[in-house]
Amino acid sequence: MNIALIISTCDYAGLNIQQALFKHAPFNQRKEHFEDKPIHEWQTSLHTVRTYMTDDWCVEAENIDSRIKWPACELIIFPITHRSAEGVPSLTVHTPGNWDKAELGGKPRWLPMTHAPLMKFALQTLKKEASETSHNVTMEATHHGPYVEKPIFFIEIGSSEEQWKDPVMGEIIAKTLIYVLSQPIPECKIAIGIGGPHYMPNFNNIALNTDIAVGHVCPKYNLSHLDREMIQKAMCASNASFVLLDWKGMGQEKERIVALLDELKIKWEKTQKY
Repeated sequence: MNIALIISTCDYAGLNIQQALFKHAPFNQRKEHFEDKPIHEWQTSLHTVRTYMTDDWCVEAENIDSRIKWPACELIIFPITHRSAEGVPSLTVHTPGNWDKAELGGKPRWLPMTHAPLMKFALQTLKKEASETSHNVTMEATHHGPYVEKPIFFIEIGSSEEQWKDPVMGEIIAKTLIYVLSQPIPECKIAIGIGGPHYMPNFNNIALNTDIAVGHVCPKYNLSHLDREMIQKAMCASNASFVLLDWKGMGQEKERIVALLDELKIKWEKTQKY
């Protein structure tokens, strides 16, 4: 697989991660440049991995997949900063996209293709790499841009400048990426998630401890925007075969959403089964 890692020059975490990647993996500089910045490439036994630097803030890097002019690219990964109001030290993975309006990049009601099995593999590896830290390792629900047409996911350091610049955190993300991009991706079943909070503990538990990968997730605060069209988009973009419902985290939307799933003949299960 051909994989592009997009590094924002204005992102402390991304620059931190890139430095660690170059330290631990044999990236070589290519002859061509992107936005007057060098492109580096690492050839693993399974993948070709390139780093591209941009002055755009990550969520504003619209159409970055076409702008890098690598038609063979099959996956975009953003190693970046994670921000939260609580400031909890964390390491996160998630898929971008918008269930309704495009308030932070991307397009309205847009869900990009993702790679749920690799995202699951990265989450599990992050958990192991961060085992000696106090950082919270978690997936997040689908949110924000940028708009791309290639499969995409984010892997992040949170949630303050102290963590973004911490070389230990950069090493954890870098070693995670190096490991998962050097190994065969384990086979798994794929589901989308519906319900629950943004940091979705029930879906995390399933992604970490079962043979199920979770692609797009619509959290409770976005359920009012979840209609027939968006369910179908999420299933397609995640390459999912069924839906996981965080039953207690669906509020008054339970009956409406279950009716939609039954109408679409989409198999669904409750997270408490696992």
